[in-house]
Amino acid sequence: MAYSISPNRIYQQPDEYQTFLFHCFTHLHNLACLLHLKKQRNSMTQPTLFSFIFFLTNLLVSGKHIPTTLQGPFHPITIHFDPSLRRGSDDIPMDDPRLKKNVTSMFPEQIALALCTPTSMWVSWVTGDAQIGPNVTALDPTSVASEVWYGKESGKYSSKKRGNATVYSQLYPFEGLFNYTSAIIHHVRIDGLEPETKYYYRCGDSSLPAMSEEHVFETLPLPAQNSYPRRIAVIGDLGLTRNSSTTIDHLSKNDPSLILMVGDLTYANQYLTTGGKGVPCFSCAFPDAPIRETYQPRWDGWGRYMEPLVSRVPMMVIEGNHEIEPQAAGITFKSYLTRFAVPAKESGSSSNLYYSFDAGGVHFIMLGAYVDYNSTGAQYAWLKEDLRKVDRTVTPWLVAAWHPPWYNSYSSHYQEFECMRQEMEQLLYHYGVDIVFSGHVHAYERMNRVYNYTLDACGPIYITVGDGGNIEKVDVDHADEPGKCPSQGDNMPEIGGVCHLNFSSGPAKGNFCWDRQPEWSAYRESSFGHGILEVLNSTYALWSWHRNQDTYKEDSPGDQIYIVRQPDICSPSTSLKVISHFNIYSH
Repeated sequence: MAYSISPNRIYQQPDEYQTFLFHCFTHLHNLACLLHLKKQRNSMTQPTLFSFIFFLTNLLVSGKHIPTTLQGPFHPITIHFDPSLRRGSDDIPMDDPRLKKNVTSMFPEQIALALCTPTSMWVSWVTGDAQIGPNVTALDPTSVASEVWYGKESGKYSSKKRGNATVYSQLYPFEGLFNYTSAIIHHVRIDGLEPETKYYYRCGDSSLPAMSEEHVFETLPLPAQNSYPRRIAVIGDLGLTRNSSTTIDHLSKNDPSLILMVGDLTYANQYLTTGGKGVPCFSCAFPDAPIRETYQPRWDGWGRYMEPLVSRVPMMVIEGNHEIEPQAAGITFKSYLTRFAVPAKESGSSSNLYYSFDAGGVHFIMLGAYVDYNSTGAQYAWLKEDLRKVDRTVTPWLVAAWHPPWYNSYSSHYQEFECMRQEMEQLLYHYGVDIVFSGHVHAYERMNRVYNYTLDACGPIYITVGDGGNIEKVDVDHADEPGKCPSQGDNMPEIGGVCHLNFSSGPAKGNFCWDRQPEWSAYRESSFGHGILEVLNSTYALWSWHRNQDTYKEDSPGDQIYIVRQPDICSPSTSLKVISHFNIYSH
């Protein structure tokens, strides 16, 4: 879609002018741009002038053109797995210093942050000792207090808040399986926080005394059209392998202000309850297991490993299939639901398995794929109301996340959650969701804008980042490759229905799989890595995906694109969207 340049127009709004600048940077040879820049420069505000200088300098110095979604849809690109690399690596052992408990008695460990409201934050931690074995006795969560001291100056804590504590058990009524009961898990909500402000805090029980060392975090900007988190890291299917460690090392160097974790955190269910060595395929290694076992101490090791990062940067999570963890009496998700504090109640949700939150001018919707998602259910009703209440003049960007992707051209998990797509996609499309992040598939894939398997200028950009580095290895097979199309009896979801379908139109009409990379798949690569989203203004966001095998540099991503919103033609308030259908194979 062409961008109209008016040489005589003076832009007064920084957002509007920055959008113009991006188009100019893409076409610097355009004489109209050069004439307009000369006319505009005297009316530039200082922030706009800074943005202009920054982006122009970056373009000229790097010599690298970063495409925008306005130039799409793009011809599909596939980068196959590099055979010189290993597809996976072993889990980090529990006796690794990064996973071992290094505090005594009731001192806090596994300290983590999560956003609650724009002016409040959850602080979570663990105290005491977990138990595992044939017979376990739960600790008394009232035996230790849950306190957070915090303030704007190091060593000076002007505010104190108390919260609650709990424990959970993972129980298996089978001979030879160990049971587990957790240490005491604390959640404290601290509120009255000022935006974009550094806070120092300690947590624990001052009466014992058993308070943590001082930690520090910086709050995000308040919801507003021109205020955004500095960098949002997006990871999925992380696990706790050597590859996971590389992912976290690279992510930390990117210095994010927020982390989005799209499911499958620890892979504790790749072990027997007695521990030992984790395996890439549980059912293959243990075909006679009476239940999908989990070695719960991996959760504690993962919490210790992540603490240096998530005690200073809030991490927002959504559950994946590896968090189901079934136990006695049909109980599921017990560890996930107990260990993580999320703003479910604050966002009107009745379940911690789905919720929403604001981060500056971005509204995030976290959906549960392993809980009822049907249009007659509670989650759908909540989603519809949450979307209805979003004010796009305050939070222009609408980002959704859940674990299993709807659009996926890999053989692994192909069309696995087609039922969820058929139930929810129309609602998300109607309200103009901009970006969707998912995991589950252990590779990277970015889609062209798509709706109902058809290229659509108003569809979301779907991105799969299930490439965090887990023990199940990188996915390398594509459903469109000869002999790699799954049967319709494959890829059954662990929870939910099956709605596999053949395509009804387009180049794949009448077939279950395409015979080439689908036109809605813009870029796919079999590699571990992580992504960074930088929202620049109300219409432009820079998405960068970094591969683990690259020598880490901020300016050498494996995939990079400016995602551009077009609210003028894709507004949910418009009764009829301007829809563009493309067939890029005919070009």
